[in-house]
Amino acid sequence: MPRRSRRTLWLVAAGAGLLAIVVALVVAVGAAQRWFHSAVAQAPGIGTVILAPTESKAQQALADATLDADSAAAAEHLAAQPTAYWLTPEQDPPGAVGVTIAALLAQARTENVSLAIVVYGLPGRDCGSHSAGGLEFDAYRAWVAEIDAALETAPDLQKIVILEPDSLALAAECGNLDDRVAQLRDAVETLTGPGTWIYLDGGHSGWHSAEEMASLIDAVGVSDSIRGFATNVSNYQSTHDEFEYAHAVSAHLGGLHAVVDTSRNGAATAGAQWCNPAGQRVGELGGTYGDEVVDTNLWIKPPGESDGPCNGGPAAGIWWPEGAATLVAD
Repeated sequence: MPRRSRRTLWLVAAGAGLLAIVVALVVAVGAAQRWFHSAVAQAPGIGTVILAPTESKAQQALADATLDADSAAAAEHLAAQPTAYWLTPEQDPPGAVGVTIAALLAQARTENVSLAIVVYGLPGRDCGSHSAGGLEFDAYRAWVAEIDAALETAPDLQKIVILEPDSLALAAECGNLDDRVAQLRDAVETLTGPGTWIYLDGGHSGWHSAEEMASLIDAVGVSDSIRGFATNVSNYQSTHDEFEYAHAVSAHLGGLHAVVDTSRNGAATAGAQWCNPAGQRVGELGGTYGDEVVDTNLWIKPPGESDGPCNGGPAAGIWWPEGAATLVAD
């Protein structure tokens, strides 16, 4: 065979081999990308289990030697339940919040569960009512950026972010809708990242109409960046009513998803009362229910923490032993 022909065959063979290697690499990279995507992109749903944080106030209450038997048993029970952790600048200030999240992520990884956090620190929080506080906007942006930086260290973990409960539903009463929309839009843009599922404030079924609530959510203009909205946070409406409400709100928002807080709606007799109503009970544990709109239910408001200084309770967010004991009573 002439030398040129042999050389041509060698080049063809070498080219074919190189092509095979390239194809194999492309397939491998594609497989890796699909694996990575599936590892970080699973949405919350039925069966989702979130962390029961060791930093919870229920856990802290266990160290109180003055608790009576019922209150101690209630704190022990509630400390063990999967519940969202509330990040506030008062408890986890700028410069420290990242450390808190790192600890929570480490626990979630060890226990092979998801992490649910509530970001609760925007300017003018709660219109100066029982949960008044928050940060000035520049400090808030830096605080949220610190939260995001910590969350992004764990792209493979499912992180559920409930962003600023009551921020939209209270906006008309506070008279600051334009400010709230801008603040929330900025926070969403910052927090969007791998494995992070963001839910905006969705009020609840006993507050705004579905159309009104959908309009408030739509005003933020981030429907392509969030998973959906959260309803019944820190409230007591029935699961049935909240699922119907979530569907109605979603219908105005192109099928946006939702989560429902069932931490304290086991009795669902509070009606319009929202501040430590008497006779309430814990609801179904998270991950129990879900459908094509409601990803699942979760315990978002930690049972046992007061709604505010009303009906015998201490200041908002403070552990209330008597209230905790009532919530878990038979």
